[in-house]
Amino acid sequence: MRTASQSRRRAAARSLFALAAAGLLWVGCVNNDESLTSAPNTKASPEGATLDMANPRVQEIAAIQDQHTPELMAMNGVIGTATGLDAKGQLAIMVYTEEPTETVPTSIEGVPVVQEVTGKIVAMAVADHRVKQTPPIQMGTSGGWRYDLANGYCCGGTLGSLVLKGGQQYVLSNYHVLEADIVSGGNSRVAVAGDPVVQPGLIDVSCNAATAQNVATLSGIKSLPGSNVDCAIAQVTSGMVQTNGSILEIGTLSATTQAAALGQAVKKSGRTTGLSRSSVSGLNATVSVAYENECAGGSAFTKTFTGQIVVKNRGSKFLAGGDSGSLMVQDVTTNPRAVGLLFAGSSTSAIANPIGQVLSFLGATMVGN
Repeated sequence: MRTASQSRRRAAARSLFALAAAGLLWVGCVNNDESLTSAPNTKASPEGATLDMANPRVQEIAAIQDQHTPELMAMNGVIGTATGLDAKGQLAIMVYTEEPTETVPTSIEGVPVVQEVTGKIVAMAVADHRVKQTPPIQMGTSGGWRYDLANGYCCGGTLGSLVLKGGQQYVLSNYHVLEADIVSGGNSRVAVAGDPVVQPGLIDVSCNAATAQNVATLSGIKSLPGSNVDCAIAQVTSGMVQTNGSILEIGTLSATTQAAALGQAVKKSGRTTGLSRSSVSGLNATVSVAYENECAGGSAFTKTFTGQIVVKNRGSKFLAGGDSGSLMVQDVTTNPRAVGLLFAGSSTSAIANPIGQVLSFLGATMVGN
């Protein structure tokens, strides 16, 4: 989720979610016959086994989740599904709803079903994370497209990390933070390759780009609406970004990545909530997100993502508006591995693209040790 502010006021005076969810439709489905003779084994794996998507038991539950996703999503108030754990630590089908409902079944094909009331889920665009840094800057900081101002508002998000592509270093963030302006509307221009990316974002300089600094230039690679990731990159301007890819309050990363696993401890560094920690609560999630063409510029298209990561976000303490583009990593002290690229959420759950999908789409690798 990026964040927006009226250009007539100081950035701190008002913010809003620039990309609202049409309900981030996490697709799911129900089977009226809940008792089958051969129910799957939902017990957690043997001690020490990782509950990631390579785990056969997780794959079994995820397959049942996928099979029943359409019918679950047809229920009033249901906005998503995922594979997670119930209160007993058993593998379960998670059903996310805007409000409590009695229509969600307690089990499907012998698999426990857990209803979690998340409210709406929206696409998401401490003090040190918002201020202008002395170059070369660190990542995990406020930033965005230099011209991200339209219809009386300016926007901003997070410059998440560094990646390497074709021997060149690029800043990694979200499409909706860097490349989303595709109509010549409120600002009479669209985002194109070569446009400057600034730090801090306009939201944190009272919408005055002259007081921000150019740190990179857009690549012009637009991931949406065609791909399954919300990502964008901008080539680093020489001398403006630390070449080791250091992230505020996290430090340098590993050059290798890590697949998400249920219960995995993760952290991120972002523009709004700074350094925050949480844990993975769902895998294989299907979500549908509504996007805008420009900052506070009205609806453009809705994109359904599959195979996403769900993270606990109670009270928006892990992810909030303006944190979009943050890199989610392992919660370890030294050289953590990247796990996902955060881009959406609600006050109870955050959503990330698996980092492997992001890097594959971009043809890039992480900058790290």
